[in-house]
Amino acid sequence: MSFDLLPATRRAAMTVAGWWRDETLLDHFRRHRAATPDKLALVATRTEAGGSTRLTYAELDALSDRLAVGLMRHGVGEGDVVSFQLPNWWQFTALHLACLKLGAISNPLMVIFRERELSFMLGLAETKVFVVPAKFRNVDHAALAAAVRPSLPRLAHVAVVDGAGAEAFDALLVADITPAERVALAANRLVPDAVIELLYTSGTTGEPKGVTHTSNTMLSNLVPFAERLHLGAADVVHMPSPMAHQLGFMYGLVLPLMLGATAVLQDIFVAETMARQITGEGATFTMGATPFLNDLADYCLATGTRTPSLKVFVSAGAPIPRPLVAKAREALGAAIISAWGMSENGAVTTARIEDPEEKVTGTDGCPLPGMDVRVVDLSGQPVPAGEEGMLQVRGCSNFIGYLKRPGLAQVDRDGWFDTGDIARMDADGYIRIAGRSKDIIIRGGENIPVVEVENLLFKHPAVSAVAIVGYPDARLGERACAFVIPRAGQNLSFEEMVDYLKAQKMAMQYIPERLEVVDVLPQTPSGKIQKFRLREMARNAMSA
Repeated sequence: MSFDLLPATRRAAMTVAGWWRDETLLDHFRRHRAATPDKLALVATRTEAGGSTRLTYAELDALSDRLAVGLMRHGVGEGDVVSFQLPNWWQFTALHLACLKLGAISNPLMVIFRERELSFMLGLAETKVFVVPAKFRNVDHAALAAAVRPSLPRLAHVAVVDGAGAEAFDALLVADITPAERVALAANRLVPDAVIELLYTSGTTGEPKGVTHTSNTMLSNLVPFAERLHLGAADVVHMPSPMAHQLGFMYGLVLPLMLGATAVLQDIFVAETMARQITGEGATFTMGATPFLNDLADYCLATGTRTPSLKVFVSAGAPIPRPLVAKAREALGAAIISAWGMSENGAVTTARIEDPEEKVTGTDGCPLPGMDVRVVDLSGQPVPAGEEGMLQVRGCSNFIGYLKRPGLAQVDRDGWFDTGDIARMDADGYIRIAGRSKDIIIRGGENIPVVEVENLLFKHPAVSAVAIVGYPDARLGERACAFVIPRAGQNLSFEEMVDYLKAQKMAMQYIPERLEVVDVLPQTPSGKIQKFRLREMARNAMSA
């Protein structure tokens, strides 16, 4: 694979500056495994099945070796894609390590995806092995995998956690590694500029885009992130966010293994469970979107639960309301740190623990070392401090391109990436996200592919025109409202809309929570729908 955002000039500049150190997660992991083999590497709880798995660094290393050989026997090698649609279970972490040991590419997939999304994503990636749970949250994922498999000629094997027979995940955990296989495994050398992660993100086109990262782009984010927040091997990292989301993957899987710390994984978010895991395991750091912070704070305040070990809660994915920061500090006794980032970059800006109150509650932080941000007008010129404009970023953790979509990334000749966000920057270089120029909705930190949902609704026989916009929600940040003009003599109820989208195999989280049937949609003279007016209408309808 070749990518348009990894020219030789960028590599040279990042290396000379010291941001790219040509190290991989395996380098860090193997050092920790050699120094502290019996240290607890991760704790993973199975909410529905009950019980938990506790693995030391030595045990995790051995399991990932066995998985790597199992994948090798199914033809997986350097540059091949292994997709896994798993919750935050130990198998997720072990699979990524196994892929690194083979030079293969990890492709985490959210468990909310159904046939429609999976067919596209697995097909574009040319996935060789697909790993799923037998069932999770009342969804038969084994059946979903079987349904999409006939359309995927490159897919060599499906492995099912809790499955049986040849497709059982346990069959990948080979116990009889041959001497030749051990030699082959030891001979693999992961190149720091090789693609290690493929992660799909929803955008404005209605087609998911495959973000690609290397060891250099990912670790160049995590090293300064850990330094800014004073994280090290003594920390216990709790992760309630899905590791199939970039936030969960980078800061719940990669970060603790890079540090030699302990990861505590939560597979289904319940505030009570999160509080119990934090206190029971002595978690010192956690990270998630505002719903996690809000619900945990509410639970602790309502029950009098204390989380004395917790030092830092980084809230990212959507701006944190100021009242929530004050409530969370009282409830958790931890530093509440705002952050902003994207799948394409990881966290780009964060507040500092030492920052004054106005920076923590009134901004989304300042750039991490190695990253630059600027706010520009429509002509690309920087705007004065305090004025809104388009947010652009560049630097060490910028991704290296979208899979099979050369030129799709909006990056200029100087390396500035157009984020699609509207922001303002203060005189000290701290930014505040004000909105988005992209036609997406962020619901609980998850991007909703608006155009795709609109296109499906437009195919409904009762729909003449449709537009979907976000409206504010105290818990999730935003929810989606569909404005529909019905065809003459027809109508569409909310229930009919939901049933229709379900029948199209649309992920439940993408289905709008509100429906407004209207006679007209506000338009510009050129016929473009004025979505800012629809957002006002949705807000007014909520407050009426």
